[in-house]
Amino acid sequence: MFPSLRTFCLIASTACLSAVPAFAKDSVPDWVRAAMTQPQPKFRAEDPAAVLLDETVLTVGSDGRATEHHRHVVKILRPAGRDEGVVAVPFDNDRKLLSLHIWSVGPDGHEYAMKDSEIAEFGLPGEGGQLYVDERYKVANPPGRDPGGIVAYEYEVRSRPYVNEETWFFQSELPGVKQSFTLQLPAGYTYRAVWAHHDKTEAVDLERQRWRWEMNDMPAIDLEDVPLHPSTVAIAGRMTVHYGPSGTDQLGTWQGVGQWYNDLSRARLAASPEIAAKAAELTQGKTDFFDKAEAIGEFAQKGIRYFVIERGIGGDQPHPAADIFRNRYGDCKDKATLLASMLSTVGIHATWVLVDTRRGAVDPSAPSTYGNHAIAAIEIPAGYNSPKLRSVVTAKSGKRYLIFDPTWEKTAFGQLEWNLQGGYGILVEAGASEVIALPVLKPESNTLYRTASFQLQPDGELKGSVVVKSFGDLSESSRDMYSRQTLKEQTDNRNRTLGHDLSTFTVSDVKVENVEALNKELTTSYTLDAEHFARSMGALLMVRPRVLGTDGIYVDRKPRSMPIDLKEAKLEKDEFSIELPPGYAVDELPDPVKLDLGFAAYESSTTLSGNKLHYTRTYTVREVTLPADRYADVQKLAATIDADEKNSAVFKKQ
Repeated sequence: MFPSLRTFCLIASTACLSAVPAFAKDSVPDWVRAAMTQPQPKFRAEDPAAVLLDETVLTVGSDGRATEHHRHVVKILRPAGRDEGVVAVPFDNDRKLLSLHIWSVGPDGHEYAMKDSEIAEFGLPGEGGQLYVDERYKVANPPGRDPGGIVAYEYEVRSRPYVNEETWFFQSELPGVKQSFTLQLPAGYTYRAVWAHHDKTEAVDLERQRWRWEMNDMPAIDLEDVPLHPSTVAIAGRMTVHYGPSGTDQLGTWQGVGQWYNDLSRARLAASPEIAAKAAELTQGKTDFFDKAEAIGEFAQKGIRYFVIERGIGGDQPHPAADIFRNRYGDCKDKATLLASMLSTVGIHATWVLVDTRRGAVDPSAPSTYGNHAIAAIEIPAGYNSPKLRSVVTAKSGKRYLIFDPTWEKTAFGQLEWNLQGGYGILVEAGASEVIALPVLKPESNTLYRTASFQLQPDGELKGSVVVKSFGDLSESSRDMYSRQTLKEQTDNRNRTLGHDLSTFTVSDVKVENVEALNKELTTSYTLDAEHFARSMGALLMVRPRVLGTDGIYVDRKPRSMPIDLKEAKLEKDEFSIELPPGYAVDELPDPVKLDLGFAAYESSTTLSGNKLHYTRTYTVREVTLPADRYADVQKLAATIDADEKNSAVFKKQ
């Protein structure tokens, strides 16, 4: 995973500007001037910067080595675009940076050429469990990065790719004026291009095994202030070129991608005697498939620390299972490898699924190795069924697999975390490899139930007991809070959540159960005392039936053109009762609500029985991704929830 531009901006601002490049007249090359003076479209007022030129030439030699020559020119349009002028070029032990040149032109027309001594070099910042990654960056913070300024750079990199493919990203958060990708192959080689999130564009044949693709006036992807938006990589256009000797089998197919990873990693599954012994210990006395798989799955999930050590091919290839087991640490692909290795010793087959944690990034119509994560697929015995098997896919072969991510520490075995649901992954099964649709789990697999019984005092104070039960992804943040945070941090977080619904309150007698029992409901109970909950208006008393829990959806009124991401399928239920003080009779109750839109449903009811006000509601989300033309329905759902949550019951003093 690449560090954020924000990180590089911080690094650059503290290091790269220790020496300011001197003014160098006529230092800017002709290709930069041509990009600056070419006709430009009218940019939007909100565009922070624009890419005037982005040009890549990939030359593949007969020995398989590839040389990438890249040119880039960006124009700063607004103060917020200054960071877009920060230059960060990656390289590592297998990707040698042959040259790097950087120029800039200030808004006043002054031209600058940065010296090699003014370009800093940094390793990848250690974060997110990264212990060591051999990738390094040349980083520079050129002067003149103010509105109207230009930053340009040119570099050349030579590498021996581990896989014969290259992805051209021609759409981003910035508008692009002129972009191109040129491929030069040796004699006897051929290629196949696949396109994601964009219509296919034919290459210009430059002859002598050279082809060029061009994109002009590419609009920016602007997700700022867009509610329920997908990730940028889920909608940004890109092209992947697969190349190899003519007649190469499965060139540019999912089978080919899976076969490549299988050949790269299959030998790493070899189980040591220690692995077999541990698997036997974990499954001792267990005969049921789920019980055995769960015991080993939870060991890989909880017993192996997440640490990343990547060097060269180690960015793609897992470490040997024996080393992972002995060291008790590894990254995502290592955890999946050890899990499959341990399962193999008890007669259960498992393999890898290559995915991306950004739903929609893997496009089923564009085979490639593009992705940032690896999880496991555990083959389910024919005829075996269990209600605990919730994340199940069926391959073309008819085999069923349980999809499980041993990296996600708070996901129950048998489930799949929300951000992978509804996406795609590559099932690695040698020649039977294929792209698979990852399931969207039933709402009943991701639940939050709130029940409470209150007594309303004559002065409007509300007292009572609350029980909250959660399961699946809706329990993750709370499980993490109770397992990692101090008591003060837990209290602060709880109060922050309750503060969305209550102004003045105290919480006491907190009890928590099943924090680490992921296949059981996390149960939290407490006593709540909320002052000034009800409002008096003369002889009338205003009471909000929905005491706790905000399920509102943020939407806007703008036209919608991009898909809608609802995040997760879920089922939430509330049941509250409020015992009223004596001497009040009902004057008005909120009308019942019932709305079912297919992808989601919402209903609530407020009733009075004796002197008790009862409120119930059920909110169900069944789908996670919707087309843009369903936005009106999402707006209707949001308005319905918002109105219901604000409703009040009115009582009159007798």
